[in-house]
Amino acid sequence: MNVEGQIKKYIISQPEPKRSEMQEVHKLILQLSPACKLWFFDGKDSEDKTVSNPTIGYGFYTIKYANGKTREFFRIGVSANKTGISVYVLGLKDKTYLAKTYGKKIGKASVSGYCIKFKTLKDVDVDVLEETIRYGFEQE
Repeated sequence: MNVEGQIKKYIISQPEPKRSEMQEVHKLILQLSPACKLWFFDGKDSEDKTVSNPTIGYGFYTIKYANGKTREFFRIGVSANKTGISVYVLGLKDKTYLAKTYGKKIGKASVSGYCIKFKTLKDVDVDVLEETIRYGFEQE
């Protein structure tokens, strides 16, 4: 199955209203970056053991390790969790930026160094969420 099919299957597997809200976030991200690379991580390691929630990824950046090796990874991620939805903004140099810049104005959400976690889209200011995602895509 291709990545688009995996993403569709994952979103459809969510109970309502999370399914509709994840679809809305997915559409929002694709509107902000229509040609971005899509990823799907099923949450399992090489031994087929679950290590995290499945995640939809958008865009990419290159991780540079101290040993000189590099790896491509998605820039923005979306994942369903037990209580709602998580939006990840990865590869930020300043791990305090999201919380300082968007934490107080996004609404009822938990904002960490790279993650915005909320129960429902009704709890957050979607314009601020969009601004956060746009900021993530603009990082080098």
